Amino acid sequence: MRGPYLRRRVQLPPRFVHFKPAGVPRRFLEEVALTVDELEAVRLADLDGLEHLDASERMGISRTTFTRLIEKARRKIAEALIEGKDLVVEGGNVEFVNALYRCRDCGDVKTGPDNEDADLCPECGSTHIENLARCCMGPRRERRRRGG
Repeated sequence: MRGPYLRRRVQLPPRFVHFKPAGVPRRFLEEVALTVDELEAVRLADLDGLEHLDASERMGISRTTFTRLIEKARRKIAEALIEGKDLVVEGGNVEFVNALYRCRDCGDVKTGPDNEDADLCPECGSTHIENLARCCMGPRRERRRRGG
């Protein structure tokens, strides 16, 4: 019997959630969905160079789960790069250690605890602040698939 599904610990939400081939409108592209926890696995293993055991401990999951997660993420990234698809980062069963807050007026980005709501931008004083942790965790949309 399978145990409870653990939420994966993620240091920060992604700053960007769409990656696509240049010069092709998104409406003409198929999408490949990469979850936030899959992106975190790529960050820890490939960018930070951590061994699977160390990375899995940071995410609060087992080493075998981390290995499956990183393999799945790499396959999706390869598919998007080689087949020219829109790579969309969203969803996943995660908890953020920190959040990123971006000012919609000046673009300034600030890091802070995920449980607080930023009121004012420290750079321009704007009240138009978005929590990027909430932006990437919205409801999943129906995937566009274009057959060939």
